[in-house]
Amino acid sequence: MGGLRRFESRLEGLISGMFARTFRSAVQPVEIASQLNRELDTSAQILSRDRRIVPNTFSVELSETDYERLQSLGGGLTRELTEMIREHAAAQSYVFSGPISIDLVESPVLTTGRFRVSSQAVSAVSSPSGDPTDSSVRRAQASLEVNGHRHPLNPPGLVLGRGNDAGLRIDDPGVSRRHAEIRVVDTGFGARVSVHDLGSTNGISVNGRRTDSATLTDGAVLRIGNTTMVVHLTDGSTGV
Repeated sequence: MGGLRRFESRLEGLISGMFARTFRSAVQPVEIASQLNRELDTSAQILSRDRRIVPNTFSVELSETDYERLQSLGGGLTRELTEMIREHAAAQSYVFSGPISIDLVESPVLTTGRFRVSSQAVSAVSSPSGDPTDSSVRRAQASLEVNGHRHPLNPPGLVLGRGNDAGLRIDDPGVSRRHAEIRVVDTGFGARVSVHDLGSTNGISVNGRRTDSATLTDGAVLRIGNTTMVVHLTDGSTGV
């Protein structure tokens, strides 16, 4: 039995035949499932001969009518969609950079029966010291923004990598266990910040340019693997 057929079978407990017939012109869950599979296929990026990375966060935009109808199914629909995505990824040797997330979003510009799917790869990020507090970020002379969250950068700096011993652990298949080091020096007038490759497999880039080491000025965009980060410096802080 194919993945979509298994998906439909599991949904039988959520959607009765009468429910489907009543909304014959509306968006059906199997249509969303099929589009999510296509999103994986068209977005896959080669990591190695046997592995390709695919998006792990998805937004499904729906009309008001379709949104209310599918939301009435509760979490069962997103659980089944998530399982279907995992099965398709396993069959195609796809890998994810973080946990799968599927959000149903109401769109005022879509009519009943129309929907849109968008996606992106978002790496799970963690620190041995736990999630940073707002006060710790404000006290720091520099910070690193990843996936919309800021992490303080304090002297002497930290290691970015996929290994458990990294100062900032990034669960991205394209990131080495010890990928790069960010060095922070307190000059007394602000922080001097730089980044240095630690012999990673896929290297680093700063503001779109491949490099082994570079200064990190305010607003600099650092990319390692498939993860993009933005450097923020307080007044008086500079690159090194």
